[in-house]
Amino acid sequence: MTRRLTALLAIAALTGVSACQQAEPEQPVAPVEAQPVPAPPVPGVGYACESGATVEARYADSATAQLAYKGRTYDLRSAQAASGARYVGSGVEWWTATRDGQETATLSRLSPNDQVGVAVLERCARPAGTPSPLAEAQPEPAVAPAPGGVLPASTPCKGPQLKLAAEDGDAGAGNRVRNFSLQNIGRQACSLTGYPGVTLLDAQGRALTSIRADQSPGSYFRQGQAPTPVELAPQARAYFETAWNVIPDETMQKTCPNVATIRVTAPGDTAAVSLPFAFQPCGGKIRVSPIRAEENPQAAT
Repeated sequence: MTRRLTALLAIAALTGVSACQQAEPEQPVAPVEAQPVPAPPVPGVGYACESGATVEARYADSATAQLAYKGRTYDLRSAQAASGARYVGSGVEWWTATRDGQETATLSRLSPNDQVGVAVLERCARPAGTPSPLAEAQPEPAVAPAPGGVLPASTPCKGPQLKLAAEDGDAGAGNRVRNFSLQNIGRQACSLTGYPGVTLLDAQGRALTSIRADQSPGSYFRQGQAPTPVELAPQARAYFETAWNVIPDETMQKTCPNVATIRVTAPGDTAAVSLPFAFQPCGGKIRVSPIRAEENPQAAT
């Protein structure tokens, strides 16, 4: 009797365990999250510069650019320009334009307020047949008004339609000033607004990077004048001036660099016009005035 009872209890226990095991729900399998596919790296675009250096640009989108130059990386943002594509940031300005099957670019040092380029570091180019990323998607920027809200009536002047010439000058107390003219030799009217880009070259055609070109509001004749649009009919001229010191600072330099050529770009353009012009600026800088309509305007009273 005892053995039969023990066997019945064992069978009942096994049956209960089996029922409990069948009643337990199956655990859901955790879903496997899809891993995001990393974006491919943005290809670099190489520009060959006149100095022999190379600038590599990466355009991740229409609002930013990243430059690699002489072992450093510069992160830039898009900025307003009269023509072409302009980027500023990290103390430099990168301005590109496409013309006649070639994309040209200018790398400049920015002014202390990080708004305008004041000294050209490199002038570079590459064939336009290999478009840079997003080049076709970037709209042509609108023409920016000059301070005071004045818009030029004509399209901006470009290098090929301009002729550079030296005009009169003045001197006194170790200072020199020289007027230069930009003549519209094209068939269509154009306009100039702002400061020209000025680069000085030595007798071998090398850029004198030790001399910076500072923008100087107004001019020798009239101080504190904001840039205003200058309309140039065919054969008409606009003017700007450069000023410099001829007395060397013996604590910094005993002799001053010999300039053989002055090279100028119109505001917002990268195609330069050049003129043989010999002088010796001291102090590591020259001052450049805004472009104006008159060669020698009356001094403000």
